Amino acid sequence: MALGLHVFHLFYKFKVLVLATLGLMVLWATFSYFVDSRQQIFKAKSMVEDFRKVTSLEDSQKEEKTESIAHVPTVKSFQGHCPALSPYLRGASKLTFKASLTLEEVEKENPQVAKGRYHPTECSALQHVAILIPHRNREKHLLYLLEHLHPFLQRQQLDYGIYVIHQAGSTKFNRAKLLNVGYLEALKEANWDCFIFHDVDLVPENDFNIYMCDRQPKHLVVGRNSTGYRLRYQGYFGGVTALTRDQFSKVNGFSNNYWGWGGEDDDLRIRVEMQKMRVVRPPADVGRYTMIFHKRDHGNEENGERMKLLRQVSRMWKTDGLNSCSYKLLSVEHNPLYVNITVDFSMEPKMS
Repeated sequence: MALGLHVFHLFYKFKVLVLATLGLMVLWATFSYFVDSRQQIFKAKSMVEDFRKVTSLEDSQKEEKTESIAHVPTVKSFQGHCPALSPYLRGASKLTFKASLTLEEVEKENPQVAKGRYHPTECSALQHVAILIPHRNREKHLLYLLEHLHPFLQRQQLDYGIYVIHQAGSTKFNRAKLLNVGYLEALKEANWDCFIFHDVDLVPENDFNIYMCDRQPKHLVVGRNSTGYRLRYQGYFGGVTALTRDQFSKVNGFSNNYWGWGGEDDDLRIRVEMQKMRVVRPPADVGRYTMIFHKRDHGNEENGERMKLLRQVSRMWKTDGLNSCSYKLLSVEHNPLYVNITVDFSMEPKMS
């Protein structure tokens, strides 16, 4: 009987323990449920809040974008300046000259050029550049130069005009005086910033050779194929040069007294140096030109007086130049690819 009572008490205690354990488990489960629920609610609230923030940010960005788009036409209705270095440049290229090339072909390849003028449509050019080319009896050379020069200048995003100054008559060729004429006549048409004085038989090979003026007079022909791409001589300032309007007027332009070949480029360099200016050049691998080979023209024989004239620059430059350039203007024709200026000079004066 005592043994049975003892067993009953043990069973009763076990039963109470089991019930208590079950109660605690129920309480823990209930507590965990509420805690988890609160966490889920908090997460959900956070997600909703985040979503609201993102939505609000997107709406704000849309408003800003819409506002900026709406303000573009009213704030900026003009073109920005072209970059200092055009994105269209290609660098060095091997030039070819097709014997059968025609003027019509070159015109067709340059539809945006009109009356010798071009300007970029995507931006405002940094300089307005006049290209002046002295010419007589070099029609094929001129055609080759125009074929390569127009796309070359367009890739540089220049606002430019090409002027060909043709010397009529039978007097000796006077390159320097023709360039003075080109300068004076071009300024009657537009307020040019920069002037490129360009021989007809030199074609640039590298479009990183920028046809813009610098703070100092610029010589662009560092080397040519006919000299192994080396500078012809120390102090050489011929072929292709670039001077601003102020620089060129400061030296009174070229001398008008160099009849025949040679000397006028050295004369200009002396004038530049006398005005305390210095000649600058592009790097040798950039300032490269192809010279179109030819025989010396009749009427452009070597100038035997050039050394005598060079010795007189210091006392003659103020009265011999732009301010004394006399000529007979025969015609100004606005062709599609260039402006053709035809002039006649009287017989060259005899040297005293």
